[in-house]
Amino acid sequence: MKKFLTELEEDLENAMEGRHRRLVVISGDDPEKVGEAAKEVLLTYDRLRRIRGLEDGRVLYVFHDEFPEARKIKDIVKEAVKEKAETFKLDINVYEASNRLLGTTYQGLVLDLTKDLKPNDVGRLVEVVEGGSPVILLVPKWENWDTLKTLFKMNLCVPQYPEPRHVFITWFKRKIMEHPSHVWHADEERIIKQEKFESPKYVPKKPEPPEKGQFPRKLYSLALTQDQVNVIKSLEWMLGRKKRHRVLIVTADRGRGKSGAVGIGLAGFVYIFPKSKNAFTKVIVTSAEPLGVQTLFNLLIKAAQTLGMKTKKIERKGLIYEVHGEGWSVEYWPPLEAAERNADMVVVDEAAGIPVPVLHKIWRNHKRSVFATTIHGYEGAGRGFNVRFLPVLKKDKETELKHVTMDEPIRYAKGDPVERWLYDVLLLDAEPAKLDEEDLKAIEEGRLKYLKLDPHWLFSKEGEETLRQLFGIYVLAHYRNEPDDLGMIADAPHHTVRAVATETGKVVGALQLAEEGPIPDDMVVDLLRGGKIPGNIIPDRFLKHLRVLDFAKTKGWRVVRIATHPDVQGKGIGTFGLQRMSEEAKKRGYDWVASGFGVTAQLLRFWIRSGFLPVHMSPDRNPTSGEFTILVAKPLSPKLNDMILEANRLFRRKVLLSLHLNYRGLEWDAAKLILETDPIPIEPKLKVPDLHPVDIDRLWVYSYGPMTFEAASDLIYRLALIYWSQPRAWRPELDEDTKIVMITKVLQGRDWEEVFEETRIGFKKQVAVLKEFGRRTLRHYWGIEKEGGTGVSNSSVEMFLAMKGKKLFDFE
Repeated sequence: MKKFLTELEEDLENAMEGRHRRLVVISGDDPEKVGEAAKEVLLTYDRLRRIRGLEDGRVLYVFHDEFPEARKIKDIVKEAVKEKAETFKLDINVYEASNRLLGTTYQGLVLDLTKDLKPNDVGRLVEVVEGGSPVILLVPKWENWDTLKTLFKMNLCVPQYPEPRHVFITWFKRKIMEHPSHVWHADEERIIKQEKFESPKYVPKKPEPPEKGQFPRKLYSLALTQDQVNVIKSLEWMLGRKKRHRVLIVTADRGRGKSGAVGIGLAGFVYIFPKSKNAFTKVIVTSAEPLGVQTLFNLLIKAAQTLGMKTKKIERKGLIYEVHGEGWSVEYWPPLEAAERNADMVVVDEAAGIPVPVLHKIWRNHKRSVFATTIHGYEGAGRGFNVRFLPVLKKDKETELKHVTMDEPIRYAKGDPVERWLYDVLLLDAEPAKLDEEDLKAIEEGRLKYLKLDPHWLFSKEGEETLRQLFGIYVLAHYRNEPDDLGMIADAPHHTVRAVATETGKVVGALQLAEEGPIPDDMVVDLLRGGKIPGNIIPDRFLKHLRVLDFAKTKGWRVVRIATHPDVQGKGIGTFGLQRMSEEAKKRGYDWVASGFGVTAQLLRFWIRSGFLPVHMSPDRNPTSGEFTILVAKPLSPKLNDMILEANRLFRRKVLLSLHLNYRGLEWDAAKLILETDPIPIEPKLKVPDLHPVDIDRLWVYSYGPMTFEAASDLIYRLALIYWSQPRAWRPELDEDTKIVMITKVLQGRDWEEVFEETRIGFKKQVAVLKEFGRRTLRHYWGIEKEGGTGVSNSSVEMFLAMKGKKLFDFE
């Protein structure tokens, strides 16, 4: 131990000179020995801080308080620090509180991983530590750690697969050994590994504020790096507006101070923003969760006070939701609400965690918008934001765009070895393969391979490059990608990984699959009554919403994620992958394949082309993504064919009858695609609508005369329901504009202006196509032309008396 501490002390001394961090791992099953070793490391660090004249530090200690062994380790460390440490105090927390620690800064970290290793926790907490400090991991006995049934692993299991795989911790251990680190075996009191890192002496660079600016100069004194100065200066640029939209993009790796810089700049914006007398400046900030904007709010308050502005904050459950002062407010709203509310400017923090359709709405609906995002990190896929959102902004002639990048870390110096280890072990910087001309040619010619990948091989040295390419595609293609996803690929026992590759082995498509079903008999009744089951999303929804008991006995693959290399999207790679996956599933004896995703017409069209049918959709939008989650399924056996066809029919009927309620905000192109996915009609026996003669009379007057839509809306609504319910062969012929207006104006009940905003079909055209729909209906069902109209006469009353008691429709 003395030798271990001597080497560590030298390395920590160098780390302080270079403003870098050091990784220390203490392994063992004896809580007393692990606690004593952790104590010695912290007291060694305290001695070095005393020599350098440092004080008032804080070391973060995080553990699982439900385990007696973890509590014992904590007590040993806590008592030693309290009695002997002179330069820092211990801040003790449980993992459940890790979210609220984001944006804080500590002078050391102890992570107790003896009972669990959750990748997200490691990704969050390691980055709160500043340079010159140790990151200490307490782990189980080194030899036994791989197969330990941790909380994270067991939460990945499902009833059909109660035992997890043991892959991720083996990978985690290998990455510790591949990077500079100090690993101590406390149980056996021996060094497992000790490798120092040579940090160059850190020479701080003082940020230089701009010579001229609109913000007060003292505001820039809060910036810690030149990158932060540049971001604050860019917020000055947001004060003006030459074009319809002015957009600022801020991109950075984790720990670059992006949120803080935006918060400081916002204080300058509300301080200077030109406003007429008695006008009010309103800024909306949004993120996937209110937790994500706390650093921004805290720096906003500090900056506002620096400028002498009085501020008041509004909090809920310990989180800031609003900061306001005289004549201004900065408010948090969820992404979808932020898109729809009026404001002088909208700031989106961690924009990569927000779906692109919502980002488009925010941009389109506001004159000024700021999109700040992490390029690499657990918060989201920054590169995906670059690939799918930025190009649209750049092409728009009505948008003036400014892009600021941040490279310099705030808490530690560049080249930090712990950051390198963290990015490596969690694949935070994973990228897809670089494709050459030969690869592109092979893809165009359809020369592709379907790869069946074993997680044990993927996370080995031999498979690591393939894993990086595969995970890199997920990072680019999905709006939210977390380290926990990596752990799930490794250890979830019912998950399977498949890939599409070129002939040279470069991954261009990635699929993550989860086996679901059959449901144990003793759980079926509970699910029907609203109970829950881990995993098994597709069987659960079929049982709860479609009440199909037989589905409980089936088994299939749910496509958890499917993604294509961003450079070759639209080349049939995803379709190829789904086809081969379906073939494999059939050979395995599965009954179905299915998936769930935030519905857009583009995505739904892709799945339908591959033989999938929509069968269920959430009645509410996802509060983060702003999308309705839809489930699609494809039968692989005759029995499931009839079941899924009927599920699709019932689903379309539900959507048709709910468009004016739950799905009033559903995008028209997605709604239209759902209604037109009709292998069997909603009402296969419905023939001619048996309208009352008075109603036919009204329909004629509306279609050919002066009657307004509002006066005939009940008729048009009933006829629209009939149109989408009947077999296609029995419907009148309609053009696309008429169908679109029928969905938006008639079935969803939007006003004329809303329809125009959504569809770009003007008011006059909307009126014209609905009248034409009435005419076509009269001709198609009753053979009535303009000259053959019933007119308004007493004969209508006579027919009414003759038809008393008749049903509205004839279901023969």
